[in-house]
Amino acid sequence: MLENLLSLITQQGDSSIINNPDIPNERNEEAVAMAGNSITSGLQNAIAGGGLKDVLNMFSNSGNVASSTVTQNIQSGFTQDIMSKFGLNEAQAGSMAGSLIPNVLQQLVSKTNDANDGSFNLQGIFNQLSGGGTGGFDVQSLMTKFQSGAFDVDGDGDTDLQDAMAMFKGNSGGILNTIKGLFS
Repeated sequence: MLENLLSLITQQGDSSIINNPDIPNERNEEAVAMAGNSITSGLQNAIAGGGLKDVLNMFSNSGNVASSTVTQNIQSGFTQDIMSKFGLNEAQAGSMAGSLIPNVLQQLVSKTNDANDGSFNLQGIFNQLSGGGTGGFDVQSLMTKFQSGAFDVDGDGDTDLQDAMAMFKGNSGGILNTIKGLFS
């Protein structure tokens, strides 16, 4: 995944990195690698920090990737990284991150959702982000349930803690049966 992601960043980064006079040409690869690291670590941090819903929403292609909290956090992190590494001011770094990160993530989401494009797949992305922790877990099935609203138990239009509590409340079959039912 990382190799494909770096290739995607290079493709999308012509104006923001490659042809940017603020980044010396001999350091273009370093800037591309920093963007790749910002994206992967940003997605990992979002998942680890309780933002799985936000990541799934972004990959479900149901919203504007650029306005996603996940995208904004990654963009902010990349801005800070390139400011410190390349000595850019906030306006320069923000402009670079603002033109690169949302475009790369939009392309990543598009390629992941395109059945004819095998360069990225959702299961592989989540497996790599989790360090192999989702190997036995069907991420695509979870995504399908997320997109269909199957987790919106309380019917309020979102999936949140109240839905999880509603799934467990009054369940005579026990917690394990509820969890099992989510994935069947």
